[in-house]
Amino acid sequence: MKELIAAIVLARLVAPVWGTTRTVALAIPSMQCAMCLGTVKEALSKVPGLGKSTVSLAKKDAVAKFDDSKTTVAALTRVTRDAGYPSTVER
Repeated sequence: MKELIAAIVLARLVAPVWGTTRTVALAIPSMQCAMCLGTVKEALSKVPGLGKSTVSLAKKDAVAKFDDSKTTVAALTRVTRDAGYPSTVER
């Protein structure tokens, strides 16, 4: 019985943390040109855990899919801000 309990505890400790894929839309009102768009795309692409993302100059937004065990919405907004384009979560 002790071996079984030890095996269960060990399995819980070494099991990978499974994240959930989430989608967030970020409003980025300061994007004005194609260079802005490229800068935001590049900044987002460097975020660990980011899946597919689309950045729209016409809508002045970005839609990003990400693994919530590897990154957060706050990290995504921080990276756009640090690139010079502050963003907020669209409702």
